[in-house]
Parts: sequence; structure tokens; C-alpha cells
Amino acid sequence: MHPALVTVLDRIAAREGCDRTDLPPLYRAVDPEALAAVLASNPAVTVRFDYAGYRVEIDPDCVTVVDREP
Repeated sequence: MHPALVTVLDRIAAREGCDRTDLPPLYRAVDPEALAAVLASNPAVTVRFDYAGYRVEIDPDCVTVVDREP
């Protein structure tokens, strides 16, 4: 799994107070293999998606996880 995706899961798990294995499967929000391939092939890309009630943004400089607006 791409390190940025691991960071996403770790940050959301910390916010939820659980282990990342207790989170819903990532593939319900995004294809993790395809996303990892995109991130690995183009380090300048920015991707955004919703997962487990959070808005995720992965860009070349950082990984951002914020609560979605209700």
C-alpha cells in the first residue's frame, strides 16, 4: 500500500480512537491499487476523495484529513 494511504488510515483511526483495521474497507471509497499506481507514477498529482466520514486530500507536500461538512 502506498505510504500516503497508510497515513490516511492512521490519521482517521487516531481520530476515531480505533485501529486502522477496524475502519471500513478503503476500496468502498476508492480503488487503493489504482490510487497507489497514480501516486507512484506522478508525484505531482493531487487527489481528493471521501472516506469514512472524512474528506481526504493527498498532494505532493502533505496528506490532509478533515471532517466532512454535514
